[in-house]
Amino acid sequence: MTYPTTVRRRRSRVSAVAAALMLVPAVIAPPSAYPLAISAALVLAVAILAWPVGRVTLGLAAGSAAALSLAMDLGYFGEPGLALLWSPFELAALLVLLVRVIRWMPTPGVAPIGALTGAAAILFPLRFTLHDPGSGLSESVFLVALAVFPAVCAAGVGLYLRALESRRVRAVQQARRQQRLEVAADLHDFVAHEVTGIVLESQSAQLEELAPKEYRELLVRIEQAGQRALGSMDRTVAALRTAEEEGGVSPSTRQHGLADLSELVDRFAATSTAEVRLSLAADTLDAASRETQDTAYRVVLEALTNIRRHAAHAGRVEIVVHRVEDGAVEIIVVNDAGSGRAVTRRGGGAGLAGLAARVSALGGSLDAGPHDQSWRVVCRLPAGS
Repeated sequence: MTYPTTVRRRRSRVSAVAAALMLVPAVIAPPSAYPLAISAALVLAVAILAWPVGRVTLGLAAGSAAALSLAMDLGYFGEPGLALLWSPFELAALLVLLVRVIRWMPTPGVAPIGALTGAAAILFPLRFTLHDPGSGLSESVFLVALAVFPAVCAAGVGLYLRALESRRVRAVQQARRQQRLEVAADLHDFVAHEVTGIVLESQSAQLEELAPKEYRELLVRIEQAGQRALGSMDRTVAALRTAEEEGGVSPSTRQHGLADLSELVDRFAATSTAEVRLSLAADTLDAASRETQDTAYRVVLEALTNIRRHAAHAGRVEIVVHRVEDGAVEIIVVNDAGSGRAVTRRGGGAGLAGLAARVSALGGSLDAGPHDQSWRVVCRLPAGS
């Protein structure tokens, strides 16, 4: 556990005051009470302080305090009545220390240190019974048995808090993993799409001579694609910074809707030799939820990116978005191979494989494969609320 500096200072002051209060009564007590006061002061300070302190860890401090308390149980030979003054405070400190050990110590050391601290709390009554002439074995067993209950309760509290902390850590790890997946998806969906267009534009310019006007138009398109890619990366970085500052996970850097498909298709058509057609049913714009629309946009984006990569000579690309009988939104993207070549490409691209999990989580389906000498991507998504 990492404590803020203010918490450390406050705990240090409280522990110093508590230890001093334990030592003050020893001034007017017989010399045999000094070990009792020192033991209670040290155990109480260890239970309050924020660990680690320098190179001293919680495990080392708790183990030393518990060993000192056990040594006092066996080695104190003063008047048993004197122990009554400090015993409640030391026993309470041992129970608090047991909770802290079980909650915060790393797994390899929690069992031995927890057992030692628990034993110090359970065997604490021996400090009275072992050195009282009027007490025997039965009194020792009875009082130790009574001490088991608070020790078990303290251990239970520590285990419960440790379980809560473990769940919190797992939740944070899962959230960070989800954040990394979201960032990877955004970079793949948006940045890779624009970079692919830049690469294809550059390659096409190397294959044929272009007029000065065409070169300028080419450079403008490359510049615009680069700016969009940089904008996507800027939004991703901004989302990561916001999530880090807020201690949570930012969702997607930006949500797109079905209304954005026209601009996406126009950009694709401007850099493609294919005949591109978009059919977008008006009733899908208001019926689908934002998450459904964003996922549908990503599916079309990934399908067009794969066409650029794997079917750059496609002669026809058709995108259809409409509602089906059950109210779901269906997205179909079809392209031929172009130049009379048959479609032999396997798989739907790594991006589509990742989108399939996202679509499935929404209760939809995604299929990609050859269809009548063409390549077809079919996605069906529930409209949502």
